[in-house]
Amino acid sequence: MNTEPETLTETQEAALVQRVTERWAALSALNYDRAWEYSSPAYRKVFPKRLFVRNFSYVVERELTGVKVLNYDAEAAVASVSVRVMSRPTKSTSEASRALGALPVSIHEKWILEDGEWWFSVSGR
Repeated sequence: MNTEPETLTETQEAALVQRVTERWAALSALNYDRAWEYSSPAYRKVFPKRLFVRNFSYVVERELTGVKVLNYDAEAAVASVSVRVMSRPTKSTSEASRALGALPVSIHEKWILEDGEWWFSVSGR
């Protein structure tokens, strides 16, 4: 029998938004070692930090502009989150990249609630 509430409490949602914000602060600071720490424990058992950091580019600046919790699946203890980010190249290598400047991007993420803590769910591409 599932004892999880069907919706997130205000406290759970605030904790989730805080974790998402902290992870994106690490990504924005190019601190990929720190960002790895927000990955689920199962992911961190399989993928060491040294491999994780190779997934990211140092030529893109990211700025978090918003976080919205879209859905919560109580049975799976998984929340869907929309993250809004402004993204821009650190070096403008062409007229086109200079003309475009920063671009708004919406990214959908899954976060797992495990033992009272929210963890980023890394999915395949």
